[in-house]
Amino acid sequence: MRSKRELAEHVWYEVRTAVNIEEPLFRLPEAKALLHRVLRETKGRYGFEMSGLRLEGAWLTFYIKPDDGLKLPLIMQWLKQTFSLRFNIMVGRKGHVWGERYESDILWGGPPEGAGEVDWAAVEMSAKTKIPAAIAYTLSWGSPRSDGMTITTSFSAKNASKPAPLSG
Repeated sequence: MRSKRELAEHVWYEVRTAVNIEEPLFRLPEAKALLHRVLRETKGRYGFEMSGLRLEGAWLTFYIKPDDGLKLPLIMQWLKQTFSLRFNIMVGRKGHVWGERYESDILWGGPPEGAGEVDWAAVEMSAKTKIPAAIAYTLSWGSPRSDGMTITTSFSAKNASKPAPLSG
């Protein structure tokens, strides 16, 4: 049984979550723009302060202080579900985008010095980036089978109407 998440009012949290896709997802400008769009909507919906937003390979890490500290699970649920749904539609795939549950730690003293404020003007500009209906990048993701093999599929502008067939 998993441990209960520690929540408190008026505190900062360090949040870490990873994508369940082999490619470094956030190197794609469209994925980054989509994440910024969803972050902006999440902030408008729930209200929070954020700093130290980092996109490193498959990891998304940030510091967040929700207006209502007990709503961190709702914020993360909405953020991850909304991003997953829109990303899957954008690339014509089905399935999980995010890995395990997100990790969070309470930072009683606030975010570390030098964490950096989120430049919401830059996020706003990125969020306004036009995301094409069919992106030209090739994405790969795998799902392990019970026999240990990995099934990999890819998506590109050539097969924009549907994902490529599975190959083992």
